[in-house]
Amino acid sequence: MIQIGLSTWADHPALSVEGKPKSTLEEYVGHFPIVEVDSSFYAIPSLSNVVNWQHQVPDNFKFIFKASRVMTLHDGVDGDEYLTPERRIEFTNFKKVMQPLIQNGQLESVLFQFPPSFRCDLTNIRYLFEIRQMMDRIPISVEFRNPSWFIEAVESDTLSYLERLKMINVIVDEPFDGNQGMPLVLQVTSAKKAMFRLHGRNAQGWFTSGKEWRKERTNYRYSTDELTELAQWVKAVSERVEEVTIIFNNNGNHDAVDNAKELQKILGIRFEGLGPVQMDLF
Repeated sequence: MIQIGLSTWADHPALSVEGKPKSTLEEYVGHFPIVEVDSSFYAIPSLSNVVNWQHQVPDNFKFIFKASRVMTLHDGVDGDEYLTPERRIEFTNFKKVMQPLIQNGQLESVLFQFPPSFRCDLTNIRYLFEIRQMMDRIPISVEFRNPSWFIEAVESDTLSYLERLKMINVIVDEPFDGNQGMPLVLQVTSAKKAMFRLHGRNAQGWFTSGKEWRKERTNYRYSTDELTELAQWVKAVSERVEEVTIIFNNNGNHDAVDNAKELQKILGIRFEGLGPVQMDLF
């Protein structure tokens, strides 16, 4: 099975029935079977919000939640002792609000997107093991942002760690110059699930800092030829796993919806059990 979704449900004017700058979750579920929630990176959502979102989607709709910035060490941690009492509490609180989705089979995974400073060393490898212990059996996907994890000398070890910990290696498509960004690693670490996150190929925006860098780094529209190539990668990976999830994060200029729809057409797939669509936008 192949499923396609977007990063966040809100920032997609093309999905708004009334042409508003923001789309709603109820509008989103008329088009895609899965969504990545990134607001949880900045703050753990309340249990009431999670339940409210759950009530707005079909029973078979899936959520990917980003682990919070505290859980992924974006909070300026210093030293070898990562699992401080405060960080342990963060893990506990995060797991509590995920329970309604877990119980209903709607939590696809928790995405741990680590900072570029999280390089391949013994301390950080140990933290991966600690994460698995803290998260129990909750599905985890891992996106590294430091290329040291996939240099030739350690790539097989990295994949082995993820496989042993039952963590999904997130296959990223993004600019990579050998030092910055991440290489494309078309390897799976689970027989059940694989995940692609497509950030676009805007090298100038990706490697240049500025006031609008968060928007510019994902300001990219995939061409039909590029999407056809991506489809070939997806098909190859789908032969090795039961389920492939593709998340488009190239939304700096609101291109994610069109690209996701085009890839769906190229792959020739149809999503069943979507929410109602009030008008045909495509």
